[in-house]
Amino acid sequence: PATKQRVAVLGASGYTGAELVRILLQHPFVEIAALTANSQAGQPFSAVFPQFATQKSLPDLITMDDVDYDDVDVVFACLPHAKTQETVKELPENVKVIDLSADFRLADVDTYEEWYGKPHVAVELQKEAVYGLTEVARGDIAEARLVANPGCYPTASQLPLIPLLKEGLIKADDIIIDAKSGTTGAGRAPKQGTLFCEVTDGIHAYGVASHRHAPEIEQGLNRALEAAGAPPTAVVNFTPHLMPMSRGILETIYVKTEDGVDAAKLKETLKAVYDDEYFVTVLDDGTVPQTRHVRGSNHCIINVFDDRLPGRCIIVSVIDNLVKGASGQAVQNMNLVCGFPEEMGISMAPVFP
Repeated sequence: PATKQRVAVLGASGYTGAELVRILLQHPFVEIAALTANSQAGQPFSAVFPQFATQKSLPDLITMDDVDYDDVDVVFACLPHAKTQETVKELPENVKVIDLSADFRLADVDTYEEWYGKPHVAVELQKEAVYGLTEVARGDIAEARLVANPGCYPTASQLPLIPLLKEGLIKADDIIIDAKSGTTGAGRAPKQGTLFCEVTDGIHAYGVASHRHAPEIEQGLNRALEAAGAPPTAVVNFTPHLMPMSRGILETIYVKTEDGVDAAKLKETLKAVYDDEYFVTVLDDGTVPQTRHVRGSNHCIINVFDDRLPGRCIIVSVIDNLVKGASGQAVQNMNLVCGFPEEMGISMAPVFP
């Protein structure tokens, strides 16, 4: 029988922290040992998230300094960017870490500094970090001590694009990603741009030509090209948009195909890769994936369509940004690291209506 893992969630007062707690409460082999939120230390978790008032077993919030890491097997780090590097450096080496920030996603530390504006302070740890796109790297993840959980937008884009690039079916240097996300992607800290009146009744682009997920997406696509023996020439035009909804990501991805390749061939390739995957579904018919089709679940749903322009196809990929785009994939990776069945605790069906 599997041994229960004692888990600490660092930075539990944000949306990804709350989603982790919701998911971990359903996991039969997890015990939540510590929840941290420095500014709310001493309060019950339900004081910060009242929906957990019924969960009497949850520990009260404490500061990170008060966590007894000798009593913890796995740490989920839901901390602000640049904070996790400092924290993980001080953890005992036997503690497994699933990092939901961007601190260890970019393998090149100079690229990290360029996009995040701060020098990397855990360069040696970066060398051992495994990028945790589960369906692509599960073998390496299972052996990892430190897993860099992917960003939400990169998850939804890389899952369809990586197999197509590996098979040489699309042009690597002509990929356009038009992405839409709910406001939870911006975090829980109050800010003007996510106030109700700023978001409702409208849609706006942000991070135009400068969003930090662009180099993360390109890193994954270029790794796929190199694995296939091709030069790392992938570049993406990536523009995210903020939608007046709480959760969900929809990406419309425009690709130029190689000669003689159409949507049917792209879909056939994706189905061959993902048919046995629990959490990735490539639709058979002409249904256009919608965010409501995955809400509250760890699923990614994909479909591919011929463009009216010859030699081009349109891919639509949807995930829940808080689940497959964050906390759900983090638990999926924990399951691999701890030797549990991959879908354990995260097999819930989407919530609709």
